[in-house]
Amino acid sequence: MDMISDPAELQPDTPWSGTVWAQATEESLADHENRARLCVATLLPFRNQKPDWEGFENSINWMTKCAEAAGVELAFVLNADTGYIFNLSPELYAEVIQRFRAAFPNPKIICGVTAVGASGDQFEAEWYHPHLDIAQTDSNVEVMIMTSKQLNQLDHERRRDAYFEIAEHITVPALAHALEPAFVPWATPFNPWLLHEIANHEKYVGGKISTLDEPHLLYWAAMCRNLKLNFSPHSGDDFGIASAIKMGLPLLIGAGVSACPLICQARKLWLSDHYDPRVYKLFEAFQSLEDSVFRLDDQGSAAAYKHSTAVVLQLLGIIASSEVHPNCPDIRPGDEYARMKEALIRPLRVAERLGIDLFKLA
Repeated sequence: MDMISDPAELQPDTPWSGTVWAQATEESLADHENRARLCVATLLPFRNQKPDWEGFENSINWMTKCAEAAGVELAFVLNADTGYIFNLSPELYAEVIQRFRAAFPNPKIICGVTAVGASGDQFEAEWYHPHLDIAQTDSNVEVMIMTSKQLNQLDHERRRDAYFEIAEHITVPALAHALEPAFVPWATPFNPWLLHEIANHEKYVGGKISTLDEPHLLYWAAMCRNLKLNFSPHSGDDFGIASAIKMGLPLLIGAGVSACPLICQARKLWLSDHYDPRVYKLFEAFQSLEDSVFRLDDQGSAAAYKHSTAVVLQLLGIIASSEVHPNCPDIRPGDEYARMKEALIRPLRVAERLGIDLFKLA
């Protein structure tokens, strides 16, 4: 059977395996010219069971310096998983944005938006309104529509309709977030028909895809580039950071925090006008770190990466405590301080050799 290459032939049940875009290679999509942005899923640090606002500002200042040193465009993702969105009250959700904007009036922010108070089996678009209403008061913001169980369990056509219904309440550029069941058991990534439908909606300027088992970022990149869609695929793959850099695609990742100076420098060194073959060793170094930060527990979950990220920032002297949100159960067992210190050995060595001064132990 011929592989589908014409989007008019896509059906709601078409699998990626039936399309030409699932045959794409990373090499065929390599891009040494595009200066894609890095969207850092900003950690909300805690100290004495309360938000550590000083540490919050310190980390943002540090990441800003990292981006400026490498000439990389940076956007700050607030109130996503790394910011404990599922543990935030509406008041704290708003306070994070307000405190960020008071200290940093200029940077672009991307706010996570999820289904507040979702319950039962029937999907309600209104669940997304509380976060949208708060986030959209900012003057330089995008929103990331995070999936929910009730949204994800819809069939493909009703799921499309649900994203469009949410969009009726959106007044700023939006990203749609999809992920695999490796993250939550009920999650399913977009199939080609659904991605094409969302990508052609005027409110959705891009999306984030997070996968562990199948290379959906490749599929998204191949489709969007081949069809010249006005839709920007953002990689959420903390285990595959280098792939996005090689393809000239934006990253939207929690790893953008703990490895910020390394990723920013890799972005620069991959570009043709700054190319340095040592970038491959830099890829290896920060991926070895993030493989430890995002390691799976015995339940197959990487959710405790937030704790590991806080430990790394504490070791680098950016924040004072590695506490997580007091209501968050995602805590690493054992001596995470020693484990992260060991994981930092090679990245620190590579950073020193490349003169990346913003990546040093305190």
